Amino acid sequence: MNPQSVFTGSAVSSAEKNKVLTNTYKLLAMTLIFSALMAGVSMAIALPPMISLISSIGALILVWFVLPKTAHSSAGIFVVFGFTGLLGLGLGPMLSAFLSIPGGSEVIMTALGGTGAIFLGLSAYALTTKKDFSFLGGMLFAGFIVVLIAAVANIFLAMPALQLAISAAVILIMSGFILYDTSRIVNGGETNYILATAGLYLSIYNIFVSLLQILGAFNNDD
Repeated sequence: MNPQSVFTGSAVSSAEKNKVLTNTYKLLAMTLIFSALMAGVSMAIALPPMISLISSIGALILVWFVLPKTAHSSAGIFVVFGFTGLLGLGLGPMLSAFLSIPGGSEVIMTALGGTGAIFLGLSAYALTTKKDFSFLGGMLFAGFIVVLIAAVANIFLAMPALQLAISAAVILIMSGFILYDTSRIVNGGETNYILATAGLYLSIYNIFVSLLQILGAFNNDD
């Protein structure tokens, strides 16, 4: 994988697009495995819940401030592993909490299966149809901002129903981003596999966490 491979505009050939796509999925697979390992470590050493917040802040700093400056060099690969590892580490306390309740393991496995089905289904659709979903960009960003504002408001409101609505909205928005990001790779709009990997990972991560919250809420009702 060569992070220096950056192509522009319509000059991107089919071979170059396929190379970006292949490298993206290879790196995505490795980061998902690494993230899962870090979650396992976090659970094994019983890290406190506060770690989730600290890890998320650290991951956001890497994504927003470090990755844009390193994405076109080999250092970008280490940054991607850094922020995916931090997010995996932060998942540990949440997963431990679910495992401590009746039916918690089933909730986790269902969330994993649902996340995988969503990602594979949407990716397959974008890859086979090769439709251009770039028009979704503005709507998805606007939707994300609305959800972010609602999430901040719910910190003070603490409304379970609103939290469920936010989680459902996140799943829809991140599903849209999977279509958007995949179609950009297929159609030559995204030519940096490091940035592509980061985008797809974040979509998968957010879908999984949101599914956990929704399924956990229904599990508690039972």
